[in-house]
Amino acid sequence: MSLDTRTNARERLLAELREHALVIGEVVLTSGRRSEYLIDAKRAILRPPGFRALGELVAEQAAAWGATAVGGMTMGADPIACSALACDAAVKAFFVRKEVKTHGLARRIEGPSLDPGERCMIVEDVVTTGGSTIAAIEAVREEGHEICGVLAICDRLAGGAAAIEQAAGSPFVALTTIDEVYPERPDR
Repeated sequence: MSLDTRTNARERLLAELREHALVIGEVVLTSGRRSEYLIDAKRAILRPPGFRALGELVAEQAAAWGATAVGGMTMGADPIACSALACDAAVKAFFVRKEVKTHGLARRIEGPSLDPGERCMIVEDVVTTGGSTIAAIEAVREEGHEICGVLAICDRLAGGAAAIEQAAGSPFVALTTIDEVYPERPDR
């Protein structure tokens, strides 16, 4: 993907996040912290323009890191991994459950079987503390797979990126930051 094409996809994603994902009002985040706003990325990426822009960026990053599989903690990772497939990334998609399923195949990682040593790119929608992303990293490692990098749609700039990078032992890339999505945020 050329720099112009990548910039265009990123700008389209950012516009969709600003228009559809930013929710102003007090909320409790996954981390348990209270916030005066929320980035509900799924509201933007589950619309055709946001999904297309995201898929282009995820597929490009997967290729750059040599990923053979893309996924992370369900629900945040599900549409991100699927967007890579929709943009013809040469990867498998997978989803990590919070706990091992107690019926059926009793798996924690769902999707096609991952081969030993698979190069997994972990994806997340919004990162605050990084807790759920780190849980996904640990689950994937427990299954014997390598983490080649971690990609998030939006970094809330609350320390999660550093924690994730340390846990993964590989690069962390955020497609956007809260400063770009909500530049006038009150906690800046």
